[in-house]
Amino acid sequence: MSKGFASNRRMLLVASGVLACFGLVALRLVFLHVIDRDDLLKYVEKARRQLVVEHARRGTILDAHGNVLATSRSFVVLGADPEMLRREDEPKWSELARLLDLPPAQVTALLRRGQTASRFALATAGEPAKAKRLRWVKLTDEVEESVYDRVLALGIRGVYGQRDYKRVYPAGQLAAHLLGYVNREGTPVSGAEHSLDLYLKGQDGWIESEKDGARRELAQFRSREVAAQDGNDVVLTIDSVVQHIIEDELKLLAAKYSPHFATIIVSDPRTGAILGLANYPSFDPNHFNQATLDALRDNAVSDIVEPGSTFKIVAAGAALDQGLVTPQTMFDCGKTVINYKGRDRKLPKEDEPFGMLSVADIVAHSSNRGAAQLAMLMGEDKFYAYARAYGFGQSTRFPLGGEVRGILEPPAKWDGLTITRMPMGHAIAATPLQIHFAMSAVANGGALLRPEIIKEIRDSSGAVVRTFAPEKRTQVLKPSTAALLAQLLTRVVTEGTGKVAEIPGFEVAGKTGTTQKLVDGKYVNNRHVASFVGFFPASRPQLVLSVIVDDAKVPGGSAYGRVVSAPAFKHIAEQLIQYYDIQPVRPAAPRFFALNGGAP
Repeated sequence: MSKGFASNRRMLLVASGVLACFGLVALRLVFLHVIDRDDLLKYVEKARRQLVVEHARRGTILDAHGNVLATSRSFVVLGADPEMLRREDEPKWSELARLLDLPPAQVTALLRRGQTASRFALATAGEPAKAKRLRWVKLTDEVEESVYDRVLALGIRGVYGQRDYKRVYPAGQLAAHLLGYVNREGTPVSGAEHSLDLYLKGQDGWIESEKDGARRELAQFRSREVAAQDGNDVVLTIDSVVQHIIEDELKLLAAKYSPHFATIIVSDPRTGAILGLANYPSFDPNHFNQATLDALRDNAVSDIVEPGSTFKIVAAGAALDQGLVTPQTMFDCGKTVINYKGRDRKLPKEDEPFGMLSVADIVAHSSNRGAAQLAMLMGEDKFYAYARAYGFGQSTRFPLGGEVRGILEPPAKWDGLTITRMPMGHAIAATPLQIHFAMSAVANGGALLRPEIIKEIRDSSGAVVRTFAPEKRTQVLKPSTAALLAQLLTRVVTEGTGKVAEIPGFEVAGKTGTTQKLVDGKYVNNRHVASFVGFFPASRPQLVLSVIVDDAKVPGGSAYGRVVSAPAFKHIAEQLIQYYDIQPVRPAAPRFFALNGGAP
């Protein structure tokens, strides 16, 4: 054979090598398409398929007149995929920084760091411990929708955002304890946000689709789409104007007396609807993380105090309701000891010396001994039953939760002095809301209503899907008894312990309360819970108002209800009278009728 041609042996070797290469390729294809097919398809699907969550918008919380108290504002979390960034887009990074109001060096450093980390992950992909690739670098937590549109217009590949919602409270601190708040993780923590979450939260949607190499959705390959359902709106019964009035008053009380806490409640006695409820200290739900634990507490339902003389409506109302006394029935309030069930019982002290007092005077002048004798007249069991009927020692069923029951022990656990001390508001503990609704029962004709804070639920289109009607818990007093007791309570204001709360022409009925605080198991003389609870106009009540101040510091004096709470009651009441255009009531000559309808 000529030397210009390869030998048959060499040709055979070359052919064998080529065939071997094709065989290896074929073998590899068998592994890829047959043996390892299922595992590899999982990676492909994972890379190309995407499940995009469409967040539902949380419902809005409104006051009774439609003013927004809590809402969800849309925003965009902006970031970049380092693997998708292009060198030709780097000149646009400075403009991106300007739109985000960030230093250009900071944006450049974030993107460069992301690129470096991603390249390192690709270079070490064969090492399982280092195989995680960086596909997201956050540039900023929150961008407005309008700014995001301008960012997209820059055309920087790999820079994109994720839309979400942020809970905001436009009125700041207003009604904070009623609204509660949603934390940074989107979890409702307290108040209406927590208790009404079922209505507010909505239902997230999602899209299952495919994406291209630039992480853009290929809409033609959508396989399933579930639309998000926005949450319902909740309309509360509170009135923002009333809420402003009572919160401003709380600021005045706090500045003047530095109390441990203070609570003011306003409601409509006819329906049980709460028009305003506020506590001191309070907080701004927009900055809940800056608040103290004390500020986050809803003292109106979670703290208990001894009600003091405001509790005397129980003994007086019960004795009148049972027909055991009339307003003119006389009691000796000068004696210090009384025989009860064969034993001498020591009667409590009085703030001022009294002699013979009628039931009307016992109420007007807040006689401790008179209240004790009224309770003894009916006995422990009936007195306890009326206290329970007024709502003490049990939940008011406040719709927003967080409520404690208070303390009202049954007669079997009473000692020998309880029957003389409980009628004056000692040996019992109640929340401000329980005290408020006990007085509301007198104002509305003797019915104990459930506190109502939810007016209605609306869907995202504004249509009403549920309303809430007044709910009666029990009938405490006969309507005639309640009207009679209301008339007696007007004398507290016109000539008794609550004169400072008098508003001429408007028939204010109410009761002062002052109770010494328990410190280390003993009552102390220099620390008090001061309260005034009342309603107006007494003959046709439209509003019930409570002012309860715990441990006020009164320079050179004592924190009596008539000193601390009654002036605040009057100041608020005068503003509410003007706001609701409540008309004066022509004063009638005082008349007291027996329960049987005849003259006394």
